[in-house]
Amino acid sequence: MTGSGMGCPDWPKCFGYYIPPTEESQLEWAPDHEYFKGQVIIVDESLKIAKEAFTSSDNFEQTHWNNYDKHDYAEFNAAHTWIEYLNRLLGALSGIAILIMTISSFGQWKKNKKLTLLSILCLVLLLFQAWLGATVVYSVLSPVRITIHMLVALLLVALLIYILKLSSEENTSLKSTFTFRNLLVFATILSLIQVTMGTQVRQFVDEQVDLVGYSNKSEWLENPTLVFYAHRSFSILVLLVNLGIWWLNKKRSLGFQLTNWMMFILIIEILTGIAMFYLDFPFLTQPLHLVFAALLFGIQFYILMQSFEAKLISKT
Repeated sequence: MTGSGMGCPDWPKCFGYYIPPTEESQLEWAPDHEYFKGQVIIVDESLKIAKEAFTSSDNFEQTHWNNYDKHDYAEFNAAHTWIEYLNRLLGALSGIAILIMTISSFGQWKKNKKLTLLSILCLVLLLFQAWLGATVVYSVLSPVRITIHMLVALLLVALLIYILKLSSEENTSLKSTFTFRNLLVFATILSLIQVTMGTQVRQFVDEQVDLVGYSNKSEWLENPTLVFYAHRSFSILVLLVNLGIWWLNKKRSLGFQLTNWMMFILIIEILTGIAMFYLDFPFLTQPLHLVFAALLFGIQFYILMQSFEAKLISKT
């Protein structure tokens, strides 16, 4: 969400390090310097990887280095590097949590086989997501792969929420109707479509930043693509559908308190979108816009799961 995907040009390490560099000087060749096997440096705007551990002489010797052949991106930005590193670190920590969850789910096999099978699926999906993250880096942030990467992340969120609901006690105080449930299904699908288009708009903005520069924010959306207009217009439909969910819950006293949070998150989502377009991308509006989109999807899916266990009071 911060455009830091290439902060670490290799995977799973970062410039060959387990803990990435903080200064560009760490990536420059130096005489009489000890290098470790796999260390990455930038020479003449290209990445070089140390073949073995050695101490450099007074002159650069190509025989000690291999050219990095995954891509030709060779830039260093300390902020981007550490954001990407933290992204990978959090991914690894979530992997540990999901692994523990999967192992513990075998204790539920006799009681609820679905829990165990879904936990295994979640672990497999996370491994696929990690591999997909590597391909995103190797493709130098291909828009299609970024979109798939984001959608798989949301699929993981949905799967974890479903597992959470399966392992929790039912809330018998909730009531539902077919219309309410169907609107929730529709709203969740709309959110996925919006996120998909949003990642494409984000990629377009990144390309404009490269063309006109970071300081010329007013020109980033001067000539937007059709996807941008579709994304912006779609937000009206998203607002109306979610308002319908909120209104039905209030009118029929269904008991879904989270619909208030859903509307609060949606309002912030719309305001950050408006701010980006009309106020030339104020600080943090881009990442916040996508963060709240993910939160909106998560809360919609959670309410949807609640609606399936709620008592059905009407077929309309």
